[in-house]
Amino acid sequence: MSAPHTNMETQKRRHRGPLIGMALVVIFGVALIVYWQFEEAAQGNSPTPDTVEADTGTEPAATPVAEE
Repeated sequence: MSAPHTNMETQKRRHRGPLIGMALVVIFGVALIVYWQFEEAAQGNSPTPDTVEADTGTEPAATPVAEE
């Protein structure tokens, strides 16, 4: 069932405020998520010298070739 008397210009004017408000909330939410992601990346777990294996400059040991 549709409304019998619709005035599109009046409806546009009445819905402008709520639509702008919803758009601002969406923009705020996206900005908050982007900020959160950048903060998480900045405070990430970077390797410490204790956890990084020291480079000894030697080649890894060769594995013996299996004979057929």
